[in-house]
Amino acid sequence: MPESQSAIDGFKRAVAERAVAMIADGMTVGLGSGTTAEFALAALAARIADGLRVVGVPTSERTANLARRQGIPLVPFDGRLIDLAIDGADEIERGTLNLIKGGGGNLVREKLVARASRRFVVIADDRKLVDRLGTHALLPVALLPFARARALIGLADVGAPGAIRQVDGRDFVTDDNLVIADCTCGAIADPLKLATRIATVPGVVDCGLFVGLSGEVIVAGAAGVRTFTSVPRS
Repeated sequence: MPESQSAIDGFKRAVAERAVAMIADGMTVGLGSGTTAEFALAALAARIADGLRVVGVPTSERTANLARRQGIPLVPFDGRLIDLAIDGADEIERGTLNLIKGGGGNLVREKLVARASRRFVVIADDRKLVDRLGTHALLPVALLPFARARALIGLADVGAPGAIRQVDGRDFVTDDNLVIADCTCGAIADPLKLATRIATVPGVVDCGLFVGLSGEVIVAGAAGVRTFTSVPRS
């Protein structure tokens, strides 16, 4: 029987609180985007209200606005080392902990912050765990609007055919004025190989395959809260 929305929200809150408990005084924290990451914002705001001193680097304008309203101090993405980043995912591959991200359209900033972080912790309810990426989720790819037509042809050529994301009958446009192609790849046997091929397509800025970035994943479900660390695939 499918979990109720209230149960799923409870799982998201549990993993968010577990991850936020890792934050120490004086840290610079990467603030992810999406519904699960927003539970982390609330948990972090509560700790700040109790005296925790940190600054956050947001991965989207929505996250920045929510953080400001909750009293979380922000700094720009200016080259400083980020001690700990917390973010959600659309799919998490068991074992490797490779990810598909970008369902909210913020994959470019999310990947930049993840790469700049000493520690990248992914939080999710356990519905996001899969044996192979692409099993359920489409693969978002961020494109320059000028090159969208050519990029769609190139994506199909490398095995990632897609269409430009639409919202209310219009192109979805990211905070960085990019458009998103949602690509159908099926179960992805080699995420690194596919990400490398996608990167060669003219007009592509980045894709939602996060390979080798998440060293730790916290998931929650009916079985409780579990933590996974990545292991190399044989």
